[in-house]
Amino acid sequence: MKAYEYVNIHIGKFVGAGSEAHRAIIDEYAAKGYRYVGYIPTNINNYGKITDLDLVFERDA
Repeated sequence: MKAYEYVNIHIGKFVGAGSEAHRAIIDEYAAKGYRYVGYIPTNINNYGKITDLDLVFERDA
C-alpha cells in the first residue's frame, strides 16, 4: 500500500517560470523517503494559466 502527500504551490511572482522553489520541496520530501510522482493543477485563471497546483509524493505505507 502507498501513502500520498500533497503540497500546494501557489504560482505567483516568486514561483513560476524561472523559479527553482519546487526543487527544494522535491528534495525535502525525497529526504523524508517520498518519491515525486507528478502534479495536479488545482486552480486555473480565466486566461488558462495555472495559478495553484499540488505536488504529489508517495512512499510505501
